[in-house]
Amino acid sequence: MTRADLETSAAASIDGLPPDNLGIFPDTSLLESVKPAPGGRFPWASLLIMALMGFLLIASETMPAGLLPQIAAGLSVNEATAGQFVSAYALGTIVAAMPAIAMTRGMRRKPVFIVGILGFLAANLVTAFSADIVLSLGARVLAGAFSGLLWGMLAGYARRITAPEHAGRALAVASLGTPVGLAAGTPFGSWLGTTFDWRWSFGVLSILTVLTVLLTLFLVPDAPGQRAGTRVPLVRVLGIPGVAVVLAVIVSWMLGHNILYTYIGSYLRTANRPVTVDIALVIFGAAAIGGIVITGAVIDKGLRRLILLSLGSFIAASVIFVAGNASVVAVVGAIVLWGLAFGGAAAQLQTAISAASGENADVANSMLGVAFNLAIFAAGVAGAVVISNFDGLILPSVMAALAGVALAIAVAGRRTAFPR
Repeated sequence: MTRADLETSAAASIDGLPPDNLGIFPDTSLLESVKPAPGGRFPWASLLIMALMGFLLIASETMPAGLLPQIAAGLSVNEATAGQFVSAYALGTIVAAMPAIAMTRGMRRKPVFIVGILGFLAANLVTAFSADIVLSLGARVLAGAFSGLLWGMLAGYARRITAPEHAGRALAVASLGTPVGLAAGTPFGSWLGTTFDWRWSFGVLSILTVLTVLLTLFLVPDAPGQRAGTRVPLVRVLGIPGVAVVLAVIVSWMLGHNILYTYIGSYLRTANRPVTVDIALVIFGAAAIGGIVITGAVIDKGLRRLILLSLGSFIAASVIFVAGNASVVAVVGAIVLWGLAFGGAAAQLQTAISAASGENADVANSMLGVAFNLAIFAAGVAGAVVISNFDGLILPSVMAALAGVALAIAVAGRRTAFPR
């Protein structure tokens, strides 16, 4: 065997394939394509484009909540029906995320990412121009489905184009769109729809989505999909040690968070503090951005400590909400602490579930997205029951109890889900 033959054989073994199988790949530069961040550079541009996409997904999901009267008037329906714009989006994500990821996980990442963005764009354009409530709700379900695909693949894609030692930092940057979307995207979309017309909100989102597609085409590198030999069926992914533990933490943690976040107005009215819901959410969003900056700086050095600190901060913020409800300073301080703790949660949990699931990170992250949306849906129902029977001051106590459950699960999961 010649030296060239030996080199070919060694190169093929890198991907776990026999030498004669290299010819099945249409791209003969496969081995180069799997190298993250050429030259060891951190792929800031690519990850910020992913963050922009996350911003658009979050803004599109939550924006209708601030435009229900305008949407209802524009489509000649009542506000309860218009409220299904949010529910339909969540339903699309819950139903489609895992099947969509399972079907596409073997495909190269960039084409799938672009198709997902284009599908999301088409759904928002239909929503912007539709005059029929049934068509509009169908478009929202479709937007949620493509959102589930994009959320499910973002974490794995970000990790594939980044050096392993910076994987957590990469997820923190790619997740930046979530707190920014909550802090700026949703309020801006609501203002735009209120000032002009609610359709303008979806129109501006569509323009930004076109920009994202173009940036992706020119600046985001491609990456291979998951190799066939490592693909585990959906049910078996749930059985991978650590995955179910992370999902349990997500459901408990995000259920507690969303019960207070969704009904924060009820708490503020009961506490009778001169802090409006808009101001509270802006403060929360700004603090959340700070939280993800902190997460990005330390996540690759101490994920477990970061998770435990975030959950502990949730509990501390809840205690301040209850004990200091008579003080504006205390309430604002609790909002800041709450936002700081929440800001990095998505990156922390995505990093944990990606590490636990290994090659099956895309499927595991689609489960993470479903868990998030189930928590959002359940929080709406549970929070309504709570405030129907008690006053708003009890909401932080509920958040503290659920965060405590999540903390106990995280502590117990030190071997598989959140190792030292």
